[in-house]
Amino acid sequence: MAVPKRRKSRARTRHRRAQWKAQAPQLVRIVVDGEVHQVPPYLVPAVRRGLVQVSRR
Repeated sequence: MAVPKRRKSRARTRHRRAQWKAQAPQLVRIVVDGEVHQVPPYLVPAVRRGLVQVSRR
């Protein structure tokens, strides 16, 4: 297992961690049964086939 030879400062560690940001999911608009839904691109085929239920808002 890799072990650092020197101690890393708090500022350096926090600066590195600050780059990890959550991103909002990219959504695609599709029409199913006359209703417009927004779903992630990887779920579009499943929603069109009726395998995944989309909640109404």
